[in-house]
Amino acid sequence: MGRYNVLPDEFTPRFLDALDGRTVVAKTLRARLSEIMADLGGEDQLSYAQRSLVRRAVWLESWIETQEAAAAEGEQVDIGRQVQALNSLVGLWRTLGLERRQKNAPTLQEYLRSKEQSA
Repeated sequence: MGRYNVLPDEFTPRFLDALDGRTVVAKTLRARLSEIMADLGGEDQLSYAQRSLVRRAVWLESWIETQEAAAAEGEQVDIGRQVQALNSLVGLWRTLGLERRQKNAPTLQEYLRSKEQSA
């Protein structure tokens, strides 16, 4: 798979892996992915389906921003596609949840017990 320095026009499940990790685009999108997963309680708390939806939300949000930037520079954009993308993103956010969730943390006793067992 080729390395990209811009968001691909079409979503593919591994699009983040294909981005050149040195670019601002890749760093920004990976940071968003991590932040969303943290908001949902941490990657280890998410199902496969949730992780899949998060990746799609990150791509879709970035695609929407790219379209908005193009419009701001006077380029012609497809408003119908833009509205459809926004509606899809809202649906993803609603499915994933809009509120932050606490990450599961061990109790003090569980933490101390795990430290004793690893010593």
